[in-house]
Amino acid sequence: MSEQSIIFFDIDGTLLDHNKEIPASTKKAIFDLRERGHEVAIATGRAPFMFEDIRKELEIDTYVSYNGQYVVLRGEVIYTNPLNPDALKTLTETAIEKENPIVYMDADDMHSNVPEDHEYITTSIKTLQVGKFPSFDPSYYQNRDIYQCLLFCLEGAEQQYEADFNDFDFIRWHPMSVDVLPSGGSKANGISKITDKLGFPRERQYAFGDGLNDVEMLKQIYNSVAMGNGEEEAKAAARHVTKNVDEDGILHGLQMVGLLD
Repeated sequence: MSEQSIIFFDIDGTLLDHNKEIPASTKKAIFDLRERGHEVAIATGRAPFMFEDIRKELEIDTYVSYNGQYVVLRGEVIYTNPLNPDALKTLTETAIEKENPIVYMDADDMHSNVPEDHEYITTSIKTLQVGKFPSFDPSYYQNRDIYQCLLFCLEGAEQQYEADFNDFDFIRWHPMSVDVLPSGGSKANGISKITDKLGFPRERQYAFGDGLNDVEMLKQIYNSVAMGNGEEEAKAAARHVTKNVDEDGILHGLQMVGLLD
């Protein structure tokens, strides 16, 4: 058996194909990695409650969620990085003035600050196919740790938020929505909490991703692989580019880097 490595997989567009399903070749590859003694983990922008089914199906209990703000190693929370509550209050007030809805997300649930089904919220969250939509609770962010917000605004509107809020990073994931993260927070930072604790040297760290929120991870991880269906920025950041997710891209990428035959 080759030396033990750790492999991080993004979810949407990486583990999941365009139908939000795990390709059979990907599932088999994940189990083959584990049988060879490798550590398999997830690195996603999703909340923990948005991929419980995937963790169960793939038998994965190590993950970086909320783009690095909530990190779990073998079932144990080892790192959290919540949003600054004072800055979040100001962000909320500004977003209300601009009529940009917000969804607040902690470790267990999500709630929005608008009472009705807002077109931006339903349209964008529907694309995740998680079977769950936020309920109305405009004070949900108060007196609790919020790890990520979804700010709903059209492309370009986030630029003013970026100029006004130094405490946050704004990363677009949908034409109608951006992730709001603690400034400097990233999947790369969350991953380092796991790799440092487990002691994996850089040459035995691998990561697969496709999106803008994967760029830092793909730059940091020595053996990084972008999906063929990925954003151009992700491909440019990665050491390797594999096939599309629905063309056995995960299996092909793992073979490309020598982890599987």
